[in-house]
Amino acid sequence: MQTRLEAPTVEPLDVTEQSVVVDDVVRRYPARSRRDEAVLALDGISVTVARHEVVAIVGPSGCGKSTLLELICGLQQPDRGSVRGEAAVYMPQRDLLLPWASALDNAALALRVAGRRRGEARAQAQPLFDRLGLGGFERQRPDALSGGMRQRVAVVRTLLSGRPLLALDEPFAALDAITRRELQDWLAGVLTAEPRSVVLVTHDVEEALVLADRVIVMSARPGRAVAELAVPWPRPRRATDPRLVALRERALEALAR
Repeated sequence: MQTRLEAPTVEPLDVTEQSVVVDDVVRRYPARSRRDEAVLALDGISVTVARHEVVAIVGPSGCGKSTLLELICGLQQPDRGSVRGEAAVYMPQRDLLLPWASALDNAALALRVAGRRRGEARAQAQPLFDRLGLGGFERQRPDALSGGMRQRVAVVRTLLSGRPLLALDEPFAALDAITRRELQDWLAGVLTAEPRSVVLVTHDVEEALVLADRVIVMSARPGRAVAELAVPWPRPRRATDPRLVALRERALEALAR
């Protein structure tokens, strides 16, 4: 681990009704050796996210979805263009729970990092824990929880960070189909009760249409935005809704192009 680490920054946003503005961003990774070539991950991509809007990013593997999310979170810097936005919290695909800590202490971790005392952090986490279907499991360690419950704890930890923007990187990809559907419905309810701005990266077009207000379709590398689909219907939604089925076909056509 590096001993000196500069805090990542995202240029402050000067448009009050927008949470994120990604403007004509290029991100290139240099060659690792003489035998390798530089990798152009993103090429002139522009994305905006309004306050309390859920925007999903879909695209083929390797198209730069996760790179875009890390740029939004300030974990990387663009080679060209700009990223302006509110403070974001990043939730990776794996839950990354501390194996020695209880579910409640894992959920309250962001509060502890912010300097809250353990009792105060637990007290603040408990109401959200109860409201989001985790009551009764406060003392359980992660290895005693199902995959779906572990992801719920991770989402609660993300919400308790207090950041206005949630950056979710394929949060349900590792789950089985039934649990993933349950967690999609659960997250839709959470976002209704706890409105936040959200950027969701997913490889699952149906998941994007069920959860998001808009879906951005990216091309193969170098990643560009090739289509934008509005999903104007209120959550919860069903993937079998004929309107979503029609949008799914449009998204798949854009991916195929």
